[in-house]
Amino acid sequence: MKIKQNICIMYLLSLLQGMVFYAPVATLYRQAAGVSVLQMMALESISLVVSILLELPWGVAADRIGYRRTMILCCGLYFLSKIVFWRASGFAAFLAERLLLSVVFAGLSGVDVSVLYLSSGKEEAQKVFGIYQALGTAGLLTAAGVYAGFIREDYRLAGLLTVCSYGAAAILSFGLREVKPESGEKRETAADFKGEIKRLSANRPVLLFLLSVALLNETHQAVATFLNQIQYVKCGMTNAEIGWVYLAVTVLGLSAGFSARLTGRFGRVRFGAVLFALCAAACTVLAGTSSAAVSILAVAVLEIGFCLFQPLQTQLQNQAVQTENRATALSMHALLFDSTAVLTNLLFGKLAEAGIGFAMLLGVGLCAAGLVLFLRSSRQILSSYI
Repeated sequence: MKIKQNICIMYLLSLLQGMVFYAPVATLYRQAAGVSVLQMMALESISLVVSILLELPWGVAADRIGYRRTMILCCGLYFLSKIVFWRASGFAAFLAERLLLSVVFAGLSGVDVSVLYLSSGKEEAQKVFGIYQALGTAGLLTAAGVYAGFIREDYRLAGLLTVCSYGAAAILSFGLREVKPESGEKRETAADFKGEIKRLSANRPVLLFLLSVALLNETHQAVATFLNQIQYVKCGMTNAEIGWVYLAVTVLGLSAGFSARLTGRFGRVRFGAVLFALCAAACTVLAGTSSAAVSILAVAVLEIGFCLFQPLQTQLQNQAVQTENRATALSMHALLFDSTAVLTNLLFGKLAEAGIGFAMLLGVGLCAAGLVLFLRSSRQILSSYI
């Protein structure tokens, strides 16, 4: 079943929700509002734990109330969270914003990609996922350009413009059409939990694949979001230079749009393996260099590898779901990702205190382990589910 209206609306949602106008100065915004860096890290940890607790209940709820209603509800809460962020001052207000985001992230987890997958069809899914991700990056680039050119020091104006873009997205979500297949009977929530847990626990190839994805994703999150800034400072870069590099690297997120074409040329397993190897190589270079230019190039390679892998990952992940309760199953996948993130974040943080090079070497190890797991699992997934 192909529903072009849903695909177009989801594209617009990705673009609008990518327009976070305060993204280039998110840390400075919070500091100006009275939140310390330590408090920011505490907020992130609290948010992650709450998301983990809500993943499975939200997945079951989405399968029961439908994906359209779930999208509308989550987009509305997303809009509300940006209003809170815009007016927030102090730890308590930003905690309220993070708790709202935890509800949103857990609710959208698996639902947004399910809407895209069921609206586009299996053959077009990877291409659609690539465009969806690229439009999110385009929205972020647009917002960053507006901030650099017009907003500059007015943090609250950046927050207000973000409220406007998310408000437009919330309104657009009402245009979505339901795509969840009708179930012949209503099952109890406990049965939904137990059935999906048993199904995933017994499926070793899918478990290994999900773990490989988690290792790559968390390496990218740690290195390209946090550790890269420490690396740049180590190389003697100024804050202004780091800002321009942020914009340039963000542009590379548009490479996701080429994922389907490259996968078709090289094959899914081979292409995925190359991307894991590229990310491992990038972390290896970062562990041993003090050159700003080399560091920027390595971070760029990591960003490209990650962005090209995301549409392929999303397609394989969706094709491995063989149940009507798609959102529940994908929420369980996200639960595994989040649980892995709790451990890897602690490891990256601890090693970074000892030396940035040690943290980068952890990234090498995680990508290498992910490559092995990907090779062991992806062929079985392709032969069994496709």
